[in-house]
Amino acid sequence: MKNEEEQKLRDYEKKIAELEKANGELTQFAYIVSHDLKAPLRAINNLSQWIEEDISEVMTEDARKQMALLRGRVDRMEKMISGILEYSRIGRMAVPDEIVNVSDLLHETIDSITPVEEFKIEIGTDMPTFATPRIRLAQVFANLIGNAIKHHDRKDGMVEITVHDNGDTFEFCVADDGPGIEPEYHDKVFEIFQTLHARDEVDSTGVGLTLVKKIIEEHGGNITLESAAGEGAIFRFIWPKVTREQDKS
Repeated sequence: MKNEEEQKLRDYEKKIAELEKANGELTQFAYIVSHDLKAPLRAINNLSQWIEEDISEVMTEDARKQMALLRGRVDRMEKMISGILEYSRIGRMAVPDEIVNVSDLLHETIDSITPVEEFKIEIGTDMPTFATPRIRLAQVFANLIGNAIKHHDRKDGMVEITVHDNGDTFEFCVADDGPGIEPEYHDKVFEIFQTLHARDEVDSTGVGLTLVKKIIEEHGGNITLESAAGEGAIFRFIWPKVTREQDKS
């Protein structure tokens, strides 16, 4: 009986080692693919600028718009590649905990997004301070707030960020007064590369909310969407106070 248990343990350790090796190879592959795809994209962007400079005197306004459209699509592709690379890292690269003042984190995040002056973002007064992976929580808020601004139908829109202490977890809420999302699309918005508008209408890679969902679930929480057409959108996410790494220790 003891020999069987020892063999099972050895088999288990072998599988763990194989998984760690596969994860390392996948990470390396993602970096290589990212580099190999981004290099020609940068070349296309540079060439388009050189062409436009060389023939600027004879270019029509329509041609200038087409060149700008080309560079916009190159930029979007670079962002998509970066998003895929970041998605591949989540769960495989440890992120250390830091003492995070969430109110300060939110102000820094909003400053980096730089919304127009008319757009109002209200932060609840009871934001917590606790130990958590700062960069991951910042990524979640940056994507949720950025999406609320990007997909709003008015420049004078509003986003409200609140929190509720559930004991072992915090429930954060990011609510906007934008155009809303019909219920049949609630699951779709979390799928990679899925957007509700044509990409030429809204500059979106379709990666942001997928990253948000994976970060939150890897942290041990979950995210839900409450919305209807014309009624704004409310993203609620549960964020455990104790990380999985802390729980193991």
